[in-house]
Amino acid sequence: MNTMDVALICKALGDTNRLQIVQMLSDGEKCGCKLLEKFEITQPTLSHHMKILCECGLVETRKEGKWSHYSLHCETLLAFKQFIEGLSCCKEKGGDGQ
Repeated sequence: MNTMDVALICKALGDTNRLQIVQMLSDGEKCGCKLLEKFEITQPTLSHHMKILCECGLVETRKEGKWSHYSLHCETLLAFKQFIEGLSCCKEKGGDGQ
């Protein structure tokens, strides 16, 4: 996963509603109607959030009748997770003059 993709995902997850949506979807596919019940937002606002999550590749959508059903895109999530796990916090001993 390149840094541009990671930046788009981080930007998408920078909103608390979108972060909560991703947490909800980690339990499995959800209908947009169920997501609307959880949040005090309008349907157009939910559509905006879902568009951002879909555009960064973190969420995929499936239409059924008039409703959209959303789920996490596992390949993207795993690649993002691997990128994050590849980060480390290594401090050099004595590097600050001690």
